[in-house]
Amino acid sequence: MATRREALGMLGAAWLRLPAPAQSRRRRAGDKPNLLFLWTDEQRADTLAAYGNERFRMPALNRLAGESIVFERCYDTQPVCTPARSSVLTGLWPHTSGCLQNNIPLRPETKTLPELLADADYRTGYMGKWHLGDEIFPQHGFEEWISIEDGYSSYYGPGRDRSARSSYHHFLTELGYQPDAKDKFSRDFAVRRPVEHTKPAFLAREATRFLLEHGDEPWLLYVNFLEPHMPFYGPYNNLHSEEEAPVPANYPGAPVEREPARYRALRRRYFDHGFEGQNLKSRAGWQRLNRNYAGLCTLVDQAIGRILWALEASGQAENTIVVFTSDHGEMMGSHGLIGKTVSYEESVRVPLLLRAPFRRHGHVRVPAPVSQISLVPTLLELLGRRAPDGLPGESLVRWLEGGRLEQDHVFIEWHSGGEGPTGRYVVS
Repeated sequence: MATRREALGMLGAAWLRLPAPAQSRRRRAGDKPNLLFLWTDEQRADTLAAYGNERFRMPALNRLAGESIVFERCYDTQPVCTPARSSVLTGLWPHTSGCLQNNIPLRPETKTLPELLADADYRTGYMGKWHLGDEIFPQHGFEEWISIEDGYSSYYGPGRDRSARSSYHHFLTELGYQPDAKDKFSRDFAVRRPVEHTKPAFLAREATRFLLEHGDEPWLLYVNFLEPHMPFYGPYNNLHSEEEAPVPANYPGAPVEREPARYRALRRRYFDHGFEGQNLKSRAGWQRLNRNYAGLCTLVDQAIGRILWALEASGQAENTIVVFTSDHGEMMGSHGLIGKTVSYEESVRVPLLLRAPFRRHGHVRVPAPVSQISLVPTLLELLGRRAPDGLPGESLVRWLEGGRLEQDHVFIEWHSGGEGPTGRYVVS
């Protein structure tokens, strides 16, 4: 494991290897805007300075927040990957899209934002984790598809080639690596690569290429990083000190009245068996996980910084909508829990930054609660298209114009699995 000094050296060296961007024709301010949608997996809101964390090394996202609308209280629609992702891409509740649990494919007839926009002028790309079925195959209005995950092949639909491998798999084999798990590269293998061979660095390279190749035409690009999702290990494990990445203040948490039995069972399992080799009977094990988690956040920030640098250097930034969010949060020791799937704030609250420089909004902070269900209608309005009837979310564009939202609360869904019920609760 690299020392903190070595981690800082890797961080600087990786930046020195950034390629110079190709020159792109500067499109006029009145042209159709681009959309760069950056999102992560399992990143809680308080990893950024905009949400009170000045300790994590997140210069790119902290700078973006200073130029953006910062939604202080954004919530996902369900703190589980597939359901939350379905809402981000379609603007529908999980119970409407049918994506109630992980690994339920998004129906072919359910439209994502590119399909709702339906503008042939736009070049469209999706890069990174999908987790909505047929993981490595282009679909749902995205023309270019760069995949990073090979662990979902058992969920592919009829007729799909289960021996096909992701773009990242081919990237690693071209570098001379040999698969470690039945002709696949496991997540554990990937997180132990040098910085320039990690999934975030690979996605930064591909995203930069995409936006430079399409600089003369409007484009939509979604880039979804797996990190800081588990496994909690990476090249920057020792970048943050214990003081910079402390165990959450609400670890292990006071007893909560009427806490679901499932939460108590999860807590007991972590205490008895640990997690990823860490002994969680002691504070030291939780401390190690938090330092590793902070390092993964920095790894993603570095990749995002590279993409934003290329966007600005190519002359496209002023006509590009940039969004940053995550599909759900991460407990990381709060209330003695890890992961998501629970209804605590750390699990359901996510960062949400929105920058649309051609609207001249500047830096704005929105204290009211908002939901990711509103992302699709918001982006359609910014792209000049009216949201179709039937989308439950409310466009957030009025915040750019000094207005206010009609609702002062948001809903979060939960599905208990199997034949169990679907429920909702309110955050206000």
